[in-house]
Amino acid sequence: MPSPILAPVIALVLWSFVMWAWLYATRIPAITRLKIAFDPRRPHSEFDEAIPPEVRWKADNYNHLMEQPTIFYATALSLAFLGLGTGLNAWLAWGYVGLRVVHSLVQSTVNAVVVRFSIFMVSSVVLLIMAIRAAMAVF
Repeated sequence: MPSPILAPVIALVLWSFVMWAWLYATRIPAITRLKIAFDPRRPHSEFDEAIPPEVRWKADNYNHLMEQPTIFYATALSLAFLGLGTGLNAWLAWGYVGLRVVHSLVQSTVNAVVVRFSIFMVSSVVLLIMAIRAAMAVF
């Protein structure tokens, strides 16, 4: 039977694909509507500046889902391999995933930075607790 902590791992992977789809579902129509041409000789920042902020927020969030969650994946998989992917560790993993989903929704809709940062900090603390619990098992 697979470790229960693998379910939130897969959930976050699937959520990343939801954000990927939302990114392209908004970006491609914006590029078409605004007739934005991407010129590889110009800085990428010029392309980003031409994209409306409400569209850019989805891409920013997708990029964020490729950053800190890599630590989550490594930690959760380590806990699963150690046979510690149950109980509190699984609950912490689900908490992290839930917070990241809420973070995505805030960033992609209203992008309230203070709210977003608060959610990020709480999710970071949850991840830190998971990492400490894994370290205690390994060291």
